[in-house]
Amino acid sequence: MSQSLTLAVLTTALMSAGLGAGPVRAADPSDALFDLDALDVRITETLSHVELSHEGRPLLLMRHQDPAHTIDAPYDKTARSCPPYCIQPMQIAPGVETIGELELIDYLKRVDAGDADVLVIDSRTEEWVSRGTIPGAVHIPYTRLDPQYASPEQIAEILQLELGAARADGLWNFDGVKTLVLFCNGAWCGQSPTNIKALLGLGYPADRIKWYRGGMQSWESLGLTTVVPKAAGGRDD
Repeated sequence: MSQSLTLAVLTTALMSAGLGAGPVRAADPSDALFDLDALDVRITETLSHVELSHEGRPLLLMRHQDPAHTIDAPYDKTARSCPPYCIQPMQIAPGVETIGELELIDYLKRVDAGDADVLVIDSRTEEWVSRGTIPGAVHIPYTRLDPQYASPEQIAEILQLELGAARADGLWNFDGVKTLVLFCNGAWCGQSPTNIKALLGLGYPADRIKWYRGGMQSWESLGLTTVVPKAAGGRDD
């Protein structure tokens, strides 16, 4: 894709071809014309944007270019009752790596390039995901892996069909499982920690689990692109 294309021209081309990725809630390309080679707010000094796909449709991952842009609700809220919204530790469990935005973007690029051994998981419930998610993430809410909410059969189906685990004679084999990158709403959110602890309890190897602790609140605070999943009906509120 030519870097001389402006962001708005690129977006118009994608939309007219039926390739839009749904409403974009941050870094909205309809705000103005942007030269992709001369963005004022870059991801890093050497990385202006990333071309990804979400739900089979292309989009640009970038930061919001409006200097007056602020964090959208509900991620602008800082006071939440604890419990249940208590601050999570930096290391959620031994062997599980805590990562930041740049590492997550690297994993998103791997997924987009066809790396079937990586899965980025939004661990939140549907109500939260319908507000917007990180491009390239799949939705596996904590209620589908936590034995408190899901049956052993339902959990087994996810392990085998989505995460790559194998089962023989009632025993799990995790040798071929995917590397999972999990996130939820932020450092105060317990949904991805619940998913991680459930996976570890089942025997999932800790070194195959990565945790984006900052979650949606940190992602939004940096003005990075979010999308509304098609399952949410294109809702953008």
